[in-house]
Order: sequence, then structure tokens, then C-alpha cells
Amino acid sequence: MSSSKVWFITGASRGFGRVWAEAALKRGDRVVAAARNPGDLDELVKTHADAVLVLPLDVTDRDAVFKAVAQAFVHFERLDVILCNAGYGYMGAIEELEPAQVKANFETNVFGTLSVIQAALPILRIQGNGHIITVSSIGGIIGFPTGGSYTASKFAIEAMSEALAGEVAPFGIKVTILEPGQFATKFQSAVQSPPAIEAYDPIRQAIRSSFKPGEVGDPAATTAAIFEAVDATEPPLRLVLGSSTIPKFRAVYAKRLSNWEKWEAVSNAAQGEQHA
Repeated sequence: MSSSKVWFITGASRGFGRVWAEAALKRGDRVVAAARNPGDLDELVKTHADAVLVLPLDVTDRDAVFKAVAQAFVHFERLDVILCNAGYGYMGAIEELEPAQVKANFETNVFGTLSVIQAALPILRIQGNGHIITVSSIGGIIGFPTGGSYTASKFAIEAMSEALAGEVAPFGIKVTILEPGQFATKFQSAVQSPPAIEAYDPIRQAIRSSFKPGEVGDPAATTAAIFEAVDATEPPLRLVLGSSTIPKFRAVYAKRLSNWEKWEAVSNAAQGEQHA
């Protein structure tokens, strides 16, 4: 049995965040559940009492993020798992995207995650341990058409987290990037989209048809994987969630390798003359 952990989870009122918060509490851990609508977590407080601290938090408010993380640390006297889950989808063809909405999407998905990480790092460094978990997506590896700014934000999470892992390893801090496939989290109900340009409708329909109902996973089934990662002495940098995702990643990377190899002579020639 692993020792009890203290979690700080953003976007904890619904979807994956709610599932993981409840599961952590049920196994005897303590949870700081941060959400824009804290009232949605009343039932969690009734069930788990002092084991859960609910905090109102919009991750786009950087000052509020730092105050919430500090309050969480004071309350439970340590932080073990920082789970950056808050985020939403803004989907559309690149030509359709509205710049203000793209900025808003990045403010939550990328800069919100950055603020949480930066608020937690001084605490984790002093502790000499901790585990930062960022939530990417299948869209953090595959930039599919009409994925819009959502996939761009998840690519950014991947790069930021990979850089972070190398920076904080000497301090005993672990980093894991979660890469979920399709799950029944009601994510689509929160997706925003710009006005559609009719010319892109066939591409949009093709993408929608490629997501098969049979590939939709059960969010509750992900908890065992999350716990295995946070309890591991050497957790993975990347953890895919779902059985249909890795085959898609393999296919994408095969195409990338093929592309690089096909153009390798051109790439090598671009080096120019070697200089000592």
C-alpha cells in the first residue's frame, strides 16, 4: 500500500478532474479540488469532509493560482501531485479561427498550466520531491485538420512538459504527460467553434467520421493507470490513456520517419560546407 498523497487538481468539478479527485479520495489520499464552479463539488465535501479542500479557481487568473497553491500547501502542509487538468477545446479550420478565441484558449490550456506549475515548483523544490502531471491529448501528438487551436495548445503542453522534466529532475521532481484518447467525459459538450466556412465542411465531416464510437473509453478505468504512475519510483514521461491511441501514434510516427528519410539528402545538403 502506497503512503497517502496530497493532490492539487485543477478543473476538478467535472470530466477527468472529477473522476481522478474522487478516486484519489476513495483510496485514502487528500485532495485540493480547484474549480471555476466550486459549488459543483459540494457532494465531494459531504462525502470526504476534511480530506478534501475545495478552492474556487480560474487558472487564467495568475495571482489567484499562486494564492490557491499557497493556501493548499498551508492547509495540508505538503503537495505531492500537481495535476494540471483545466482546459477546453476550441476547434475549427485554421482559416476559421478567431484570434481572440485562440488567445483565450491558450490562456487556459497553456498559460493556466504554466501558472500552476510555476506556483508549485518552489514548494516542490524545497520538499525535494513531487510529481507534476500535465494533461495533453491524442491531439498533442496528432495535429488533425480542424483541430484548430486545441491541438496547437496540446502540442505546446507536450513541449513545455518535456523541457520541464529535464529541468526539475535534479530536484527529485517527476513529470508525466497524460495523452488520453477518446473518453466519455462530455468533453465535446464544452468544445467551442468559430463560424464555419462551408468549403471546409467535407474535411470536417471526414474527421468526425474517423472518431469511432467503439473507441470511446470509460473515464473511471483511467484511475488505475494514474495511480500506477504516481506510485512508481520512475514514472513515465508520457502515459497514453486508452487502447486505440498508441496504434494511431505508431502510424503517425511511421509517416514522419518516412518523410524525413525521403527528404534526407535534401536536408543534409542544407548543412552547407563543414567548418572546423
